[in-house]
Amino acid sequence: MRLEPATGECGAPALNLIDFAGADIRSDEDGSHVVLRISGITHRLWLSEERQSAPSYEVRLPLDDFFDLRALAALRLWRALAGRRAGDDPDGLTLQRRQRLTQALRALDAREDGATYRDIAGVLFGAARIPERAWKTHDLRGRTIRLVASGYDLMRGGYRKLLATFRRER
Repeated sequence: MRLEPATGECGAPALNLIDFAGADIRSDEDGSHVVLRISGITHRLWLSEERQSAPSYEVRLPLDDFFDLRALAALRLWRALAGRRAGDDPDGLTLQRRQRLTQALRALDAREDGATYRDIAGVLFGAARIPERAWKTHDLRGRTIRLVASGYDLMRGGYRKLLATFRRER
């Protein structure tokens, strides 16, 4: 989302000032890229001009394929600055889904490094849960194989589906 100091065309908002003190800021020739946490929510901003202690900022959103996502992000930032509840995260990934994706990528990395399914399962689920016998029919073996397969699917372009999971039109 692109933030710029407000031009004064709109009325002065009753919002909290943006406190850049605790933000992760990286400046480049095109402006400043800011990762800002407000009330436990991470907001990613691009400031086209140098940061100012302006009483208000305005958001500029291009009318492109990602307008809906940018508008949701701008609304969440506005709500955070107004002291309101930010609302649902627009990425649509639950904590359980995030954990599964993390496990799939870890399993893929291990498999690419030559680890066996048993080794991978031992790291992901704990060695104590891996049976000495009956590994071929154990549920953790099947789960590990599915995680590796999911990792390969992500590696082969399936990650793009993650970008559209929260998009209604696609």
